[in-house]
Order: sequence, then C-alpha cells, then structure tokens
Amino acid sequence: MTEDSQRNFRSVYYEKVGFRGVEEKKSLEILLKDDRLGILPPHHESHAKVMTYRKEQYSDVLHALKVIHFVSDTTPQVEVYLRMYQLESGKLPRSSSFPLEPEDEAFLAIAKAMEEMVEDSVDCYWIIRCFVNQLNTKYRDSLPQLPKAFEQYLNLEDSRLLTHLKMCSAVSKLPYDLWFKRCFAGCLPESSLQRVWDKVVSGSCKTLVFVAVEILLTFKIKVMALNSAEKITKFLENIPQDSSDAIVSKAIDLWHKHCGTPVHSS
Repeated sequence: MTEDSQRNFRSVYYEKVGFRGVEEKKSLEILLKDDRLGILPPHHESHAKVMTYRKEQYSDVLHALKVIHFVSDTTPQVEVYLRMYQLESGKLPRSSSFPLEPEDEAFLAIAKAMEEMVEDSVDCYWIIRCFVNQLNTKYRDSLPQLPKAFEQYLNLEDSRLLTHLKMCSAVSKLPYDLWFKRCFAGCLPESSLQRVWDKVVSGSCKTLVFVAVEILLTFKIKVMALNSAEKITKFLENIPQDSSDAIVSKAIDLWHKHCGTPVHSS
C-alpha cells in the first residue's frame, strides 16, 4: 500500500503546507490552511483576520439561535451545529419540534463523528459546514450514482456474492444512505473514518464505493449465510468494528486497482 493511503483525515494537511512531524493535536490549524475546503484564503497573511471573522460569525449565529429559542446551553453540541447550518443556509424549520429530514440526520451523523476528531467547537463547525457543502455541491451529481457503481465493482470482484444479494432482493435495500450520504459516519470508528474522509476531501467520493465493496468482501461468509434482505441490511448497518482498519486499507487498494490514482476523480 502507498504511503498516501496510510495518512488520516487530519495529518495529511501537514505535508500539504510543508510541516512534518507536527503534533497531531494541532493538525486543525493546518487543515484550516488547506484551500481545498475553502475555509481560509490562500494568502496566509489574511488568515488571522479571517479566523477572527469566522469566530465572530459563529458567535453571532449561535446568539441568534438562542434569542429565538432554537437552542439553549443544554442543547447537544451536534444539534447546535445542525441549527447553525440550517439558519445559515436558509433551511431552519419554523419550530425546533419539527421532525428532522433525512439530510438533517446525515448532517448529525457526520457532525457527531467530526466532533470526536476536532476539539475546538468553532473549528469543528466550519469543517463540518465545508465538508457537508462539498457533498452537496461538488458531489451532488455523483453521490446518486454510487449505488450503481457499487453494484458494478462488486460484480467485478465477486459476482457470486452479488448474485446472492440479488436472489435475496437485497441490492436495493442495502444501507446506501449510511454509506454514501453519511460517508460511513456511525459505521466506522474514528481512526478508520479519518482515512476515508481524507480521500473524499482530497477529491474522490468514489472511495466510498470501494469501502462498501470491501465490507461485503470481508464479511462474505456471514452475508452468504443470511437469506433475507432485512437480515443482510441489519448486519451491514452494524458491522464488527475490529476489522475496520483492514477494510479501509483494502478498500484503498481496490480504489487504486480500478481507478489508478484518482485524486481528482469523483
């Protein structure tokens, strides 16, 4: 496996700006300097001013939500992030008691995972915001195509396994939202998730397809023993965590096998 595939979601940004061996806990500073996410301008002399602006904007939005009683000091932090994002994007519902939309559930799952990676709440919100915006803009047309791509690559890797899924009428009922809309948040542990999200941020959402394929290949014996779509889906939604790092490593190998080095492929 290449060295690149070993890097996690945060540490890759040290090398992008010329720092090596810096403490992992400071990696957010480097992540925020990466222009790929659009959080800060490319001119470093502007960063302090922009970061001050971002903090003020965070405080203003949070204050507004408290004034209209959408959040309070006891509101879970991930829900605060969601309400801030909704307010800024013009999607805040008329009442906080309204049921959440599927896209809101996906946001919360991503936010909960990101919260485990990023300590500072302001930084965390801006990274979540930009990550979700990337999914909703750059990958807007690509994400709906991923289930079909999953079927295509699974057929290439193990046609018998795909046939079993079809015989169980499971192909259309697989946890695609968990895999492709939540980007495996709530499915993979943080250490594995960072490596997957690194690839997504770096330019390819197709990485998600190969993680899904590798999950099926890793648990082939278990899946082949299940004879209903419901049982298969339930298992895949709660896969054992102890194989996650190996799954991601093999998935990245599959990614390179089928796509070369698709840094910019979506």
